[in-house]
Amino acid sequence: MATKRDYYEVLGVQKGATDDEIKRAFKRLAMKYHPDRNKDPDAGDKFREINEAYQVLSDPQKRSAYDAGGFDAVNNNGPQGFDFGNAGDFGDIFESIFGSAMGGGRRQRRPTGPVRTRGRDLRIVVTLTLEEAVKGLTKEVKINALTTCPDCHGEGTKDPKSRKPCPVCHGQGVTISTNGFFSVQKTCEHCHGEGYVVTDPCKRCNGQGRISQPKNVKIEIPGGLDTGQSVIVDGAGESGLHGGPNGDVIAVIQVKEHDLFKRDGDNLYCEVPITFTTAALGGKVTVPTLDGKLAITVEPGTQTGTTYRLAGKGIKATYTNRPRGNLYCTVVVETPVNLNDYQKDLLHKLEQSFENDDKQDSKVVNSSSSASQKPLNDSFADKVKKFFKEIGK
Repeated sequence: MATKRDYYEVLGVQKGATDDEIKRAFKRLAMKYHPDRNKDPDAGDKFREINEAYQVLSDPQKRSAYDAGGFDAVNNNGPQGFDFGNAGDFGDIFESIFGSAMGGGRRQRRPTGPVRTRGRDLRIVVTLTLEEAVKGLTKEVKINALTTCPDCHGEGTKDPKSRKPCPVCHGQGVTISTNGFFSVQKTCEHCHGEGYVVTDPCKRCNGQGRISQPKNVKIEIPGGLDTGQSVIVDGAGESGLHGGPNGDVIAVIQVKEHDLFKRDGDNLYCEVPITFTTAALGGKVTVPTLDGKLAITVEPGTQTGTTYRLAGKGIKATYTNRPRGNLYCTVVVETPVNLNDYQKDLLHKLEQSFENDDKQDSKVVNSSSSASQKPLNDSFADKVKKFFKEIGK
């Protein structure tokens, strides 16, 4: 295909979709576009596109890399063939859809003993301040996870002889149901695919081989991450079964709102209040940055909304070679409040002086002193006069 589509768009799911939502979306689309069922000439291309998207989004590490860096981050050079060996439960989904119905699929599994199963990944949310997110840090969090039972060492029983063939699947680990042309093979619900049951289960874990208990996980968070990005801690998730590898911890970053700054990508934005005398006369104003205080020069006659760009005072993004972002400081002219009588009198005199100058300027048309002291006010007044003149009021 000429242009690669976003993987989430291909599967028709939101970026924050759960693993189950992604799996259901793939199953629905795979049934619709598999070339053996769909004779449309484009079905093969669509099916390969769906397969490619699922193989990335169903893998936590590939998905995290794709979310952070797009197609280049997962080193994907185009639609690939099915990889049942590395795609986790991808093969189970494919087999449950097409399996025996297509005259193919994998052979029925006949377990000869405990099946090594990888532990589940655990997704957690790690909340950071903006300063922590920008600089990076090591964060230690406490989680509850299924860990190998210390009494039976993950076997589910202290006596291996207590394992008996499952009476439902007869040791196959799978059950097959037939409905007309289609045969659906799925994991046996009685033995959970093990092919056996334990008649003398471990009392501590009740035959599960794992127990839930708290543990501390250290997460190395690089600087520059933003809300929604994630860090993977290999092997820190749930313990595997029967010697299977541990799952991972996927730490999703959530950055708190800041009192001073708003973030947009690599850039920061800040509103800086100034007095109206500073706005009128100009002067130096101190503004905050992530590196400390910095003085900027406000020009005379500055209006609310004037923005100053401080190059390189924003954020350095993670995993990219982009230069550091900018800080944009927007001036807000503050109207004074709680004035005393003396201050009010001074402002009345100032306003009177503006009115006197307006009367004088109307007599001396070409005078150099006739420049408006209230350009926005005068412009607005002219527009109002024009408006009422046009409507005959």
